[in-house]
Order: sequence, then C-alpha cells, then structure tokens
Amino acid sequence: MSVLSALAKAEAVRSGRAQPTAALRHLHLAERPLVTVPLRLAGEAAAPLAIMIGTARGDQNVLIVPQPRDRVLRLRFIEELADVVLPYLSSFLAETEELTSKAGETYTRCLDAPQLWTPNPAGVTFLKLLGRSVRFHRTDGDNPVPPSIPLLGRWLTWFGDRAEHPGSAVLPAVTAVLSAHWASGQSALEDGNLAALLGWIDPPPGLTGAEAAALAEDPLLSPPAGPATDPGFDNEELAPLIAAYNAAEDENARAVAAERLERSLRGQLEPTWGLMWRALDLLHALPPGASVESRWTDDRGAFSRFAADVAEGIPQARRDSAVPAVRRLLARERALEALQAQCAFDDPLRMLEHRVTGAAFRGTVVHSEPDRLDRSGSRPKLRPHIHLRTTDPFVPVPGEELTCVERPKQTGVVVESDGAAIVLELSGGMGRKLVADPGSVPEPGDELGFARFKPAAFNGQLNLPAPEETPWTHGGPPPEWTPPPTDDAGEDLQ
Repeated sequence: MSVLSALAKAEAVRSGRAQPTAALRHLHLAERPLVTVPLRLAGEAAAPLAIMIGTARGDQNVLIVPQPRDRVLRLRFIEELADVVLPYLSSFLAETEELTSKAGETYTRCLDAPQLWTPNPAGVTFLKLLGRSVRFHRTDGDNPVPPSIPLLGRWLTWFGDRAEHPGSAVLPAVTAVLSAHWASGQSALEDGNLAALLGWIDPPPGLTGAEAAALAEDPLLSPPAGPATDPGFDNEELAPLIAAYNAAEDENARAVAAERLERSLRGQLEPTWGLMWRALDLLHALPPGASVESRWTDDRGAFSRFAADVAEGIPQARRDSAVPAVRRLLARERALEALQAQCAFDDPLRMLEHRVTGAAFRGTVVHSEPDRLDRSGSRPKLRPHIHLRTTDPFVPVPGEELTCVERPKQTGVVVESDGAAIVLELSGGMGRKLVADPGSVPEPGDELGFARFKPAAFNGQLNLPAPEETPWTHGGPPPEWTPPPTDDAGEDLQ
C-alpha cells in the first residue's frame, strides 16, 4: 500500500466515507453490458448452482441447477446459459470496419465488443473454470453434447484469459473496479464484500460508511455476492431443498421442488443484482479518462480476432507452450506499465502517487527561452530552454529525458539543477521550423508536470530470439543427433 493510499484510508475512517483515489474513470463502460451474478456449490470448484444474468436492471434471467452434482443437469444448465450468452456475443459481430495494417494487410474489426460484469474476482475465476470444464466436450460419438456447450466454454475461457490482461474491460469485477477508484476505511479483504464496499462509498442517509458496512455483514440482509454462498444458508435452507428434489418420486414433485429451490436462490441473488447496477451508476457518474477509449479499441481487436478464429474452426490450445507463454507474459508486463503510465497522465490524483515517490514533479515556469537554437550539429535545431521551480521531492539527473504531462509529445532533457530550480531543454511538439509554433513553448507563470515515464501504449512488438536460435525446450528446433563415440574400434573379436 502506498503512502497516499494509506492516507486516503485513514481519511475515510475519520470522515466516515470512502475517499476518491481517482478523479476520472479508467475503465470503459459498455452501453449494453451483460451483468452476471453466479453461485456455485460449496466445496466444488466449477459446479454451478445458479446465475442471475441480464442486460438491463429490470430484465434478468435466473438459471439454476437443482442438483449440481448431476452431470446431466449441469450440462443442461450450461446449455441454457449458452442460449443467453451466445446471442449477446453474436450481436456485436454484425457491424464491422475494414482497416489496413502498417504492413498493408487488410483486416476486420468489430465496431463494439461485449462486456460481462461479475461481482468480484472470484466470479471471474468461476466463469473461467466453468468454461474450461466444457470447452473440449465432444459433439459427436458417445455421449455427445449440443455444440453450444463447448462453444460457450471457449468463449468463457477467452473472457477469463483476457480479464488477466492489464487494462482490459471485457470481464471486469465490480469490487476490483470500485477499489481502484475509491479507498474505504476497511481492509482490502473486506473490500471484497460488495455490499460493505458500497456502504463506504455511498452510505444510506444517516449512516456512516462503517455503520453501513457493519449492516452489510449480516448474510440475512446482504447475502454473499457469490460465487460462494453463506454456510448458514447452505445448511439450513439449500441442503434440505436439494434433498427434497432428490427425494421427489415423479415429474410433478420434482418441478415443485425445483420451483421452491429457484425461489430460494433468487432471494440470494437479487440483493447483489441491485448492488451491481448501483455500482455501475456510480461509475457512470465519473468522466472517462482520455486513454480509456484506446484500451477498449484493443479489447475490440482481441474480440474480433478470437471471433474470427472461432468462425474458422481454429482450435483453442489446452495450455500455452513455452514461446506463446513468454509472449503472453511479456505482453502483460508491458501492458501493465502502459496502463499505469496512461492513468497517471490522464488523472492528476494518479500522478500524485508518482510525484510523492519522485518519479514525476510539477512546477511553475519562471523563465523561458523560446527562440533558443542548438547549433552544435551540422544544422541548427530549435531547442528552447525553460526554468521551473518545484517543491516536489524530485531529484533530477543531468541528461535524463522527461515527458511533459500536459503535452505528451513534448520532452525535456535535464540541463542543470540547483535545488528547487530545474532547467530543461525542450524538443518535439513545436513544429518543424526554427521558430516555435504559437503556444507550443511554455511561458513564465505556466504550471507544468514532467515524468520519468511515457504514456505511450505498448505496440505489441516483442524482441524474442529467432526460431532457429530458440532452445528446443522452448519451441526451437531440436539439436542434430550425432552418434556417441565408441571405444571398441580396436577390440580383437577373435
């Protein structure tokens, strides 16, 4: 936890209300999200119990498995779930755009992409496990399943994998997104309780955040957001209802037992369903950051590529081999760096974290030389100097290059520093002439920020060894076999 995060939590405790840690929203919000509240059977990693799912606050479906340990009933549930999810995904494939890559290749990208919401990261994990459990089921031969079941499994697996990509917004968890924008007065573990977290962020009238969070701990008032259920509910209500379904002797009795079970599970799901939409309303109230749209464009591209693979019948790998695993890891590391930089350049509250640690500073221009030319080379170049005064704990290094926060295309090289005064030599963002474009050079009195990092997004180019130079253990060609030397060439066999 950073110093500012700890300070925000302390202020939340003092004021009785969660404190914002971001002035902007750093995640794309879809116009038509698919909200899901899944439940699973206790003690089972991927045994579905129920799910509430829908694209509107007042239009939701409830699907249940009356006996989660019954394979046939589980597959029937997944087939019903596919009938809801797959049409939603297909609705984004109709409208596309034709684009041309830098290499001159033409490709298609969807104009929009789906967005699935879950209450917490455990819900993301459960959906991914559910997909992995059925994505390779056979649709022919012995015990075939409907084609929609493995297709849904492939898509849920893709959503789960994509959710691990920093900055992705295709499968966000509400508690994680809220915690990234507000600091509550409770621990990170307690922030996993959606009702408690919303109690701190938006407490009911007359209550403090701590009081609202305490009420949210009552499972009768606020059932767990899933996928785990409350142990008291499991023992006192769920187990007898499932036992009644198992003991039913005919179809009518089973239908009655299933209806009672659905009514009970609906009571567990509906409070969280309301909290999900309340959280989305809070996020909609925040203006989006400037870089949100570019990250959503990346999601649209990833969705379009996978949809093309599905249409062409390209199989989904069971697990990454060495080289794809390295590519995935490096891509995520660089995407995380880009995400942190972009959020900081978008949001002054996020940049404040870097100013405290000395990775950036903000100062006032006290002197400017807009017409200065660098004549050290064969041709003169426009290189203005600006003098900034700052009180931030920033220690400049002569010769290092800094990026301007307000003008990301403009960089400044540290020339010298004497205490709080820093002299920078500017380049970029001033036009191509020896006279700077009007307004492109800061003037005395302007307040500017400079950072040691850039907000540029990762372009996807990874420097990996050529295939012939890659060890065979990591996917390269195996070494050429040569017979071992023998010592019996001169042996007398007679």
